[in-house]
Amino acid sequence: MNTETIDNIKMIAETAREFAEKNIRPNIMEWDESQTFPKDLFHQLGEMGFMGIVVPEQYGGSGLGYHEYVAILDEISQVDPSIGLSVAAHNSLCTNHIYEFGNEEQRNKWLPQLASGKVIGAWGLTEHNTGSDSGGMSTTAVKDGDEWIISGAKNFITHAISGDIAVVMTRTGEKGAKNNSTAFVLEKGMPGFTSGKKENKLGMRASETAELIFDNVRVPDSHRLGEVGEGFKQAMKILDGGRISIAALSLGTARGAYKAALKYAKERHQFGKAISEFQAINFMLADMATEIDAAELLIQRASTLKNAKQKMTKEGAMAKLYASEACVRISNNAVQIFGGYGYTKDFPAEKFYRDSKLCTIGEGTSEIQRMVIGRDITK
Repeated sequence: MNTETIDNIKMIAETAREFAEKNIRPNIMEWDESQTFPKDLFHQLGEMGFMGIVVPEQYGGSGLGYHEYVAILDEISQVDPSIGLSVAAHNSLCTNHIYEFGNEEQRNKWLPQLASGKVIGAWGLTEHNTGSDSGGMSTTAVKDGDEWIISGAKNFITHAISGDIAVVMTRTGEKGAKNNSTAFVLEKGMPGFTSGKKENKLGMRASETAELIFDNVRVPDSHRLGEVGEGFKQAMKILDGGRISIAALSLGTARGAYKAALKYAKERHQFGKAISEFQAINFMLADMATEIDAAELLIQRASTLKNAKQKMTKEGAMAKLYASEACVRISNNAVQIFGGYGYTKDFPAEKFYRDSKLCTIGEGTSEIQRMVIGRDITK
């Protein structure tokens, strides 16, 4: 990257940092304890240009690239990973799916609303019995004249209750068949389109997760994204970019935990000196710092390929795998460095620890990432 690009990324990161400190940090534990999804905050994020980060300006977005996107997610997630998760899901899944696979009419209809933050997006792929096996999903779409009748349910969906628009993958062919999935845009208010159980989660509690339910929902064919049967292929391409999102979320979570642990280790004194001077703690901090830098480099490589519209399936999976696993290790070590205080809600370590685990599960588990990488390097 040239100097101008680097300076621009730094400026955007500083803007995100200031916003997070002012508008997010004072509310972290209140939102976490009550599992409140602060919808008004996302309207503010939209005004900042953070709800349509990679969407071109002609559709109301910020027209930025993935390096800037990563910087924004990193800064927000250092303060509250659950808010970072919701920003990531809105941008990289729902909004990006419509941008990547919608026609001009569909882009002009939905993207400006999503990019403004006035409308919150959801994305439905996962079902109760089909997590990674999305080819066997039970949600179906049956053609009926100029409409489709969608029936079924999705679970573990970010913004399932508060979202206004959802991109939903349905089965339009036989279970297990090739090219058996088609994507549709559904709008809240359509008869039969409702939300179900809200999950009571370990972490990421300010990021809403619930069911989407489809009871014979009639959807116009004009809401279909791409051709019939292309839904699964579309979803896999969207998840390539989504892995950068979760890697960036992991990076910010890890960095937040590390910064909190480093500050505490310098301030906490035992036996006449700061605990950061003891080799056991010092080496732990050294490993944490090294893993953060390694994760960031993997993410930047994947982002560079994504910006250039080059294939980055392996690189995205590597970034997501390493960053998420490192995030869990770093958050765990942060609790250890805080000692007993790290187990209390008066200090930030315990929340980073609870939030970190989702990063190894969401948008493809670590095991799925290893499968993706392994297939790529052995083909």
